[in-house]
Amino acid sequence: MVNEIDPRTPVLVGVGQASERLTDPGYRRRSAVDLAADAVRAALEDSGTDTTALAAAVDTVAGVRQFEISTPVAHAPLGRSDNYPRSVANRVGADPGRAILEVAGGQAPQHLVNELGAAIAAGTAEVVLIFGSEAISTVRHYADAPADAPADADPAQRPDFTEHAPGDLEDRGYGIGKMVSRLQVAHGLTDATTQYALCENARRARLKQSREEYAAGMGELFAPLSRVAAANPHAAAPTGRSAAELSTPSEPNRPIADPYTRYLVARDQVNQGAAAVLMSVAAARRLGVPEDRWVFVHGHADLREQALLARADLGASPASVLAAQHALDVAGIGVDQLSAVDLYSCFPIAVSNIAEGLGLTGTDERPLTLTGGLPFFGGAGNNYSMHAIAEAVQRCRARPGSYGLVGANGGILSKYSAGVYATTPTGWLASRDDALQEEIDTWPTVEIAQHADGWGTVETYTVKHRRDGNTGIVVGRLERDGRRFIATTEPGDDEMLELLGTGEPLGERVYLRSFGRGNRVTTSDVRMDQLFPPRPPALRESYEHVQVRRDGHVLEVTINRPAARNALHPPANDELDEIFDAYFADPELWVAILTGAGGKSFSAGNDLGYTASGRPMWVPKNGFAGLTGRRAMTKPVIAAVNGYALGGGFEIALACHLVVADATAKFGLTEVKVGLVAAAGGLVRLPRAIPPKLATELILTGRRLDATEAGELGLVNRVTEAGAALEGARALAEEILAGSPTSVRASLQIMAETDAIADTVDAVTHPSGALDELMASEDVIEGVTAFAQKRPPTWRNR
Repeated sequence: MVNEIDPRTPVLVGVGQASERLTDPGYRRRSAVDLAADAVRAALEDSGTDTTALAAAVDTVAGVRQFEISTPVAHAPLGRSDNYPRSVANRVGADPGRAILEVAGGQAPQHLVNELGAAIAAGTAEVVLIFGSEAISTVRHYADAPADAPADADPAQRPDFTEHAPGDLEDRGYGIGKMVSRLQVAHGLTDATTQYALCENARRARLKQSREEYAAGMGELFAPLSRVAAANPHAAAPTGRSAAELSTPSEPNRPIADPYTRYLVARDQVNQGAAAVLMSVAAARRLGVPEDRWVFVHGHADLREQALLARADLGASPASVLAAQHALDVAGIGVDQLSAVDLYSCFPIAVSNIAEGLGLTGTDERPLTLTGGLPFFGGAGNNYSMHAIAEAVQRCRARPGSYGLVGANGGILSKYSAGVYATTPTGWLASRDDALQEEIDTWPTVEIAQHADGWGTVETYTVKHRRDGNTGIVVGRLERDGRRFIATTEPGDDEMLELLGTGEPLGERVYLRSFGRGNRVTTSDVRMDQLFPPRPPALRESYEHVQVRRDGHVLEVTINRPAARNALHPPANDELDEIFDAYFADPELWVAILTGAGGKSFSAGNDLGYTASGRPMWVPKNGFAGLTGRRAMTKPVIAAVNGYALGGGFEIALACHLVVADATAKFGLTEVKVGLVAAAGGLVRLPRAIPPKLATELILTGRRLDATEAGELGLVNRVTEAGAALEGARALAEEILAGSPTSVRASLQIMAETDAIADTVDAVTHPSGALDELMASEDVIEGVTAFAQKRPPTWRNR
């Protein structure tokens, strides 16, 4: 049958692994590139043919992304290659025409085998190297050593892994755009351990198990993995552990995030590399690779799960199960025919999800790992499953005709790639990934509440254990509408932490309140008021970042950060939000004017220097400056624009009812210049305020408008001479004060209510409660009476 097979059929012909531990006698401080190159050399040797000729025949290299380049905020403290795939290729004498740096995620190794196997079958590639590596142990050990330590200094010197490799690179980016939302970031839900802990407790809720029962089950699931790792020479922690040892908290096995202790989570502090050589049957024959080295890909699948918080069941990933099952279906086998299995094991649920879905049971004869699993063998960054593939190939060769399954998981049960391997010859078989993905994308999802207030029920939870204090995270459903919420505990709320840490929170009723910093959860509404005593809307005598001046019925608000061009950071935003709360609640304040101190800037928008500092960022619920997201703008706010109103500063002006600008004013949504977008209302308000084509141009280019052009476009009501914006705003305020404040409020309310009504007559006949209240007000009587008596009215604002 081998002679009859399509010569373009892909076949794995060589696999290799490399590793070193800091405690090894021969420890050499290998970089990630060095470790990958070591693994590639081993894979070339494993092919059983001339390694020099094989390396020269490579047309494609694909590298799995290291952790230190897997997120925008990651960094490489010891330096790194600027072209990892080509650096590795250079080490082994390969000069490929194509170099790929894959997206982040544990699915990457198996996905690359699937993708590049299809490319070989299609004739667009012939000889491919796939590899990945991590030197995390070395990096963490030496990162704090002096950078200027002499080369002949003590072994604790800091190595430099920086290198340049010329040549084209197909960098596919991080691939994490849909993995983390702003809502998750606001609630500290960005690390894998915390998110998986939420999934784990959601599964416990579905199974109706106690804490103790569930912990024991995790220990029983992972104990056999540790025994496999104990016999693996490449394992980072080759120690067999009992189920009780794994599930029982202790000094070395400290709690990390309920229900996890340290021994149950992936061990990422490793120095490991793994590689595979994939080529066409024609190339294997031409290069003289012995057929006893050939292993075929019998089945494969790559599928994506829905976003974490949108999933109907937070304790399962049916898309991952579907991927594993589909790989078996393509191979035409059932789980009972598998003799070797490796399920990605970063956390217990990643294993139990697939095992339950496929009906797999781990035994000593067929454990659910080939390496020892991520907590024990080592979580080699995104590259773990390359080690599993290497082991699967070796097992299949040792038992010709047997089948091995590798399941590779990425994200939070988010991306799953599966492969079925065997020495039995088979042509490349297409999968139905596209059709299955379309089906997954239509599965029902759960609506998410950005701001959660009132009573809710706990779906799942975790407690993050840290030296500086524990934090609880709760996901559940709001009682009033069933939307899903996420919330955290407030520091010092021992009552809620006790429920989460020692009680049974699953299904419990809790109380929520939303803030600019995010949603908070506690045991009751009474407890919430204790933690956050209600603050009546009132002006303080002074503020740190803002000045206020009350002049009769007018409130003047000045952003007082001239050294930062009146750019806003969270504390300034909070003060403005508090001030405008007070303004809208005070019946004696009828008009507000907002301006900037110093004469050069109204506001330069978001304080990017503060953002870049890494300090916590948030925006009040009412939006930037307490205005851009405020719904009830029931009294007029005038922007007195003196100088620059850029980015968020322009968005503030757009949110105000009226704008007075001096001759020096400059307006612009400049966010694209710094890699951001005008998300505080600019993308919405500007196209509604001026012709959409022009608005699009301004948004996409960041072009600035001067006061005259802004006035001609209707973005500015009045233009004054330089330095006179505030005086102009005061004059406009006096004109407004000549009218009834009750009428002004009603006018603003009715305009807001009818803004979204497209039909003119429908808008005109819209029944507004504001008009009913106005006709029953004292100001109506006063206005009519004063007109009849030919005297100025005395408005009472009621």
